[in-house]
Amino acid sequence: MLYIVPTPIGNLKDITLRALEILQSVDAVIAEDTRKSGQLLKHYNIEKRFISFHQHNEHKVVTSICDKLESGQNMALITDAGTPGISDPGFLLVRACILAKIEVCSLPGATAFVPALVNSGLPSERFCFEGFLPVKKGRQTRLEQLAIESRTIILYESPHRLLKTLGQLKNYLGAERRASVSRELTKLFEEHKRGTLEELEHYFTTQNIRGEIVVVVEGCPSK
Repeated sequence: MLYIVPTPIGNLKDITLRALEILQSVDAVIAEDTRKSGQLLKHYNIEKRFISFHQHNEHKVVTSICDKLESGQNMALITDAGTPGISDPGFLLVRACILAKIEVCSLPGATAFVPALVNSGLPSERFCFEGFLPVKKGRQTRLEQLAIESRTIILYESPHRLLKTLGQLKNYLGAERRASVSRELTKLFEEHKRGTLEELEHYFTTQNIRGEIVVVVEGCPSK
């Protein structure tokens, strides 16, 4: 059995009792960053063997992990924060397990975009999750597509690219399009800033931007 186990995105209390139970019971934990995951497990007095699994080695180790699972071991896949497979390593391993007829069990739990969406005050009955925009190739095409997207748009962004992204969203979607920027979710300095894209760009020009960021943007208004 492969268990997909969400981990806290900031506050260590945001982990389920079932997730702790699974992490305690499995034969090994597959982790994106074994040092960071080691701190989480140490906090809950869990000692486990780690297998490193990240974007730079996932193609190399996926077969060996499947072999161990097929031999009868139970394993849990976790990432640095949130739900594996959501803008984090995980998809490749889940697909390989399904093809090999290895049972996969996905636990519900923490993920950054849901609280950011709910807190934005923008319509949440229909939305599209875009993850991180392409850094270079395909970025302009994606922005052109988002300009006519009618559903609420959710993006992940890093601190050093936030201003560039807000500026491009303003240019492609319109300066008056409403949006929300959520930063440091569940942590001590959690911040939600709402306004038009132009207002948000101006605000963050004057800020020292830190932490993981979720950008939520109003969909294209109907004609």
